[in-house]
Amino acid sequence: MVRTVTTQLLLLLVWGAVVWAAQPRTELLNVCMDAKYHKEKPSPEDKLHEQCSPWKKNACCSVNTSQEAHKDVSYLYRFNWDHCGLMKPACKRHFIQDTCLYECSPNLGPWIQEVNQSWRKERILNVPLCKEDCQSWWEDCRTSYTCKSNWHEGWNWTSGSNQCPVNAACHPFNFYFPTPAALCNEIWSHSYKVSNYSRGSGRCIQMWFDPTQGNPNEEVARFYAEAMNGAGFCGTWPLLLGLALMLPLQLS
Repeated sequence: MVRTVTTQLLLLLVWGAVVWAAQPRTELLNVCMDAKYHKEKPSPEDKLHEQCSPWKKNACCSVNTSQEAHKDVSYLYRFNWDHCGLMKPACKRHFIQDTCLYECSPNLGPWIQEVNQSWRKERILNVPLCKEDCQSWWEDCRTSYTCKSNWHEGWNWTSGSNQCPVNAACHPFNFYFPTPAALCNEIWSHSYKVSNYSRGSGRCIQMWFDPTQGNPNEEVARFYAEAMNGAGFCGTWPLLLGLALMLPLQLS
């Protein structure tokens, strides 16, 4: 009797492991982060503002969030782009686009990680940013000024918006970010990781795209989600093997 129950239990465990491994990682696709201003689920937003408009067919941001993303010091995060004097418009447009991607994209699921922060429960980590987008961001910001290499932390917020910490000197961007990779990888605590792939490859996230040609990041998210799903199955094979080896002992 005991042997029969044990065998049935092992068979149930094997079945459960197989079912778990075979489940598609649909939660990685068409999802929004659990963060400060993100919607619970993506949906159309026909009136998204200017640089956020490429996501209007399916967005995690609201119209109001897209409008605030274009302001110098918005209510979103009270972040002042001009903390070391006026940021050049050519540079600022990249930060606006970065904000639009972060707030609006439903295609960042494979890189969403849980965090224990007061203002959000999830963040993105190591999103593979297309190398051309990173290169142009760096080139257009080289002559603007900043005082820090990690913009996620270490600011003086006593005024209500970010100011340079004491003894942090303002220098051109290329002082704190000597290479494109230094900028894209470090500025937001590794939210991005510059990719070796190019725009249109289907292997890197594009910050900029023409919505009339569709959203290329949908294909990218599917590719990485499927890769992660495969890795999940591979990760279960030691368990499956161990259970399979135990079955003959119970059946003998």
